[in-house]
Amino acid sequence: MVVPMRDKPQFGGEIPWIRIEDLDGKYVSDSKTGQNVSDETILRMGLKVFPRGTVLCSCSCRMGTTAIVDKPLVSNQTFIGVLPGRELSSEFLYYALQAASENLQSTATGAIQQYLSRDDFQRLRLRAPGIAHQVAIASFLDNEVSKIDALLNKKIRLIDLIAEKRSATIQRAVTQGLNPDAPSVESRINWLGRIPSHWRVIPLKLLSGIQSGITVGKKHSREQILIARPYLRVANVQDGYLSLQDISSIDVPLSEVQRYELRPGDVVVTEGGDFDKLARGYVWEGEIEGCLHQNHIFAVRPIQSRLRSRFLAALMTSNYGRNYFTATSVQSTNLACTNRFKLGGFPVPLPPPEEQASICRWLDNSAAQIQTATEKLGATIDRLREYRSEGVLRSV
Repeated sequence: MVVPMRDKPQFGGEIPWIRIEDLDGKYVSDSKTGQNVSDETILRMGLKVFPRGTVLCSCSCRMGTTAIVDKPLVSNQTFIGVLPGRELSSEFLYYALQAASENLQSTATGAIQQYLSRDDFQRLRLRAPGIAHQVAIASFLDNEVSKIDALLNKKIRLIDLIAEKRSATIQRAVTQGLNPDAPSVESRINWLGRIPSHWRVIPLKLLSGIQSGITVGKKHSREQILIARPYLRVANVQDGYLSLQDISSIDVPLSEVQRYELRPGDVVVTEGGDFDKLARGYVWEGEIEGCLHQNHIFAVRPIQSRLRSRFLAALMTSNYGRNYFTATSVQSTNLACTNRFKLGGFPVPLPPPEEQASICRWLDNSAAQIQTATEKLGATIDRLREYRSEGVLRSV
């Protein structure tokens, strides 16, 4: 049963303009960005005001996401709003629409962005008992769902804490070593602090070669012999791993292949873009034969007798590495990038090669334990979410 919205109620002052990002619980009342719409704008544009008690249902982004309006607000066509009549409880409808989420998604149309039309939504049929029974069901679900959500939040927080532990573990290992009792000295390097006294701090350019990548879209003369080669893009270099499921290819002159080709042991480092893409680094193990890299990725080729690739990759992803590249980057709104000069000047706290190898083995073992714990927590979270959905579905 679907009850259409009533006529626009009276309102005063400014009303919050909400988006899908503002829906993260049972009720919604304010915009997280603080965006409001004035009375004049509402009247001039003929905007629909959702009164208190309206049940919102997303008909495009995060299809089927629902919330109850706690005070009058305005939104765009992302939402369909239902204001229940006397025989339908807003709280019951909130859960009923959640239970109908799969039905809503199967009804939606669109190849790129799925969308649920108002007509399709109005054809939705929901079973609803008497109002007293609806209130009792909603009250029961509030109690049960709150228990599950509290447990879910604890598990999600544990995953965050594990991620924080991982960052602290890497930072400590690559800047202080594994022996907490080792004599230390002041490094005199920002963001680094004290290091073991037998370590040295050396610019990366003295410990490695730095190879720039091929420019995509570059024009070539007809006389040049071109061959197709796979190449790495920024999207392939993630934080702590390589994503190689989607690899592009490029036509490159045969004479230039060696200039841009990756070698096993190279540390591929992203130039930047969004802040999370700044100087991400990971070791290339020769996963794809003859692979090149584009010009927004540097290939750092460590002198293995002095600097181990795995140690450098860990150092790049540590808080120390992130702080260095963030502070030395060229920044604009939401963007940051480094360059070959800044990369070459990266001060590397350098243990002896044997100690680097020991640190890398210790980090691998620690990472495996952390991964196992994270996977177990992830499986528990999935089961809790399934249990939550099944409980709502059975009750309504």
